[in-house]
Amino acid sequence: MRSFGRWPIVLMLVAPFFTVVAGGPSEAMPSALAPIAHRVLLVSIDGLRPDLVLRARAPAIVSLMDRGSFSLWATTTAVAVTLPSHTSMLTGVTPSKHGIDWNTDLPLARPDYPARPTLFELARKAGYTTAMCAGKSKFAALARPGALDVCWVPARGSVTDSSVTDTAVAWIARRAPNLLFVHLPGVDLAGHSQGWGSPAQLEAIAAADRCVERLLAALAARDLLDSTLVLVTSDHGGAGKSHGANDPRSRHIPWIAAGPHVRQNYDLTLDASLAIRTEDTFATLCYVLGIAIERPVEGRPVLQILEPVSAAR
Repeated sequence: MRSFGRWPIVLMLVAPFFTVVAGGPSEAMPSALAPIAHRVLLVSIDGLRPDLVLRARAPAIVSLMDRGSFSLWATTTAVAVTLPSHTSMLTGVTPSKHGIDWNTDLPLARPDYPARPTLFELARKAGYTTAMCAGKSKFAALARPGALDVCWVPARGSVTDSSVTDTAVAWIARRAPNLLFVHLPGVDLAGHSQGWGSPAQLEAIAAADRCVERLLAALAARDLLDSTLVLVTSDHGGAGKSHGANDPRSRHIPWIAAGPHVRQNYDLTLDASLAIRTEDTFATLCYVLGIAIERPVEGRPVLQILEPVSAAR
């Protein structure tokens, strides 16, 4: 089903959506690791500079920090722009390796997908159900056919955080996918319009936080929250009304994980040797889901989030 203008396009990339057993990976999962969790919710709040989490009204995000492990000093790619950074987040390699170095909708004769497999592709091979719900049309570049059970992106431009969340909540209510990626664009749009750290952007962060709260409530309503690894992060920060390469205000991002076997109220900067990068998101979620990584990546699993008994398995 397709619609035009600013309304969303829904891509059913493989059919039917819920034929894969929702309880976890199949017996043929190509990994020697036992999964720590069978379900992951990855939320990216576009443009969320980490210091602004502490200035805005963000009780849902702060509650995840209280019951999980976090760093407000993680870093994104050097280019610090949306599509290349998200692709690194979801492939575990830098843009020079995954090849997505543009940040807009291109008039391509054929789609151009990342040169490395995404988390969606590896998860689906492992028998997990996968879903992406993104607020900008450029995310279609991550929707390689066969990688996602269901995908929702705008046909053109962007939509509101609420629209994205409405769809994601409906999916959770029907049959929660094992791997659900949710992208909220509003904070970035407010930054470009009114400035990073402006009152308008702080209100946009509060609105994004309410969307996170709705996603958590949807999982709780199905008694799935305690068994789901939730990771909230971002693709870049910003300053003034923009963001860009090698600006520390653009490169720093929040990285907040909560869920089964995750240390509670644990500031990851307690480990001075740990420097979290956005590529580590891919590696960490592969580890949590027990997925074998097929090709070398630059990301490393952040094992420091795990309670010692789990980390030593």
